[in-house]
Amino acid sequence: MIAVAGGKGGSGKTTTALGLARAFSRRGAPVVAADADWDLPNLVELADETGEPVATPATPREAIPEATGSRARSTVLRVARGERTVPVDRSAPVVLDAPKRPREHDAATVFSDLDDVVAEDTPLLLDCPAGASPDVAAPLRAADRCVLVTPLHRPALRDAVKTATIARRLGCPPLGVVVTRSRSVPDAVSELFGCPVLGRVPPSSPVPLADAAVEAAYDGAATALVEAYGADRWRIA
Repeated sequence: MIAVAGGKGGSGKTTTALGLARAFSRRGAPVVAADADWDLPNLVELADETGEPVATPATPREAIPEATGSRARSTVLRVARGERTVPVDRSAPVVLDAPKRPREHDAATVFSDLDDVVAEDTPLLLDCPAGASPDVAAPLRAADRCVLVTPLHRPALRDAVKTATIARRLGCPPLGVVVTRSRSVPDAVSELFGCPVLGRVPPSSPVPLADAAVEAAYDGAATALVEAYGADRWRIA
């Protein structure tokens, strides 16, 4: 399980979680991307707004208790409980929504249960809350490693370093950094975080995941992740 974490909101964390998930799918891997930011969930919305694949639909049986709007979605909670099986699909990620009533559930337990029901050879990405808030502790404790996401702005870098420190304390060391909205990355970034730069996502249009250069950047970051961590773990080309 990989936590996708960052500093301030708007750093590109959710875009990176979905961008990496789609990049793994392009390499033929079965992928699960789950929204772990339960107070401000937007992974589903981003998946819907940026085309195929959209968020994973709920079955009629599970749509009743947690339906929101006209299109109910499979949630992290229902998959973790075993009420919704994880489909095996090597061409599109499974995208899971946050629970409708998050404060009624213990996030750490849900993420741990989710890890148990997702196959070990499947990349599982958690889109974490922004910054170093208390809510980020649950996904960081549950995950094995994390990927840090930050633009090259001083306040964002400072907050991302705080998040990296918390992640290491919780036993979730960073595999690397994805630098967003940047035309170049100085060597000092790797030194600052104590881990490699996995990729650089260029500035783009208001819909980054529709940009071919952004897609290529996430393909490169996914390749770096496979080489650094997933080659012997994930079912991936």
